[in-house]
Amino acid sequence: MPIYEYGCRKCGREFEELVRSGSTPKCPDCGSEDVEKLMSQCCRSGGCSCSGGSSSSGGGCAGCSGGHCSSCGH
Repeated sequence: MPIYEYGCRKCGREFEELVRSGSTPKCPDCGSEDVEKLMSQCCRSGGCSCSGGSSSSGGGCAGCSGGHCSSCGH
C-alpha cells in the first residue's frame, strides 16, 4: 500500500495517508472525505527518488502521483 499526500477541500489541511486501492481517506482534522491527491514533494522539487511500478493514475511511479519523474521516466 503506497503513502499518498492529500489536501482537504473543506479545512485546507494537508496530510499523508497509507491507502488501499479504491479507498478514500478522511481528513484527520475535520473527518471530511472531500480530499484531493496532491503531487508528491519529490516531483515538485524535480529530484524524485522513488522507485518502480506504475501508478493507477496514469503513469509515473507510485510515489510520484503521475508527475514527470527522472527515476521512472514518466
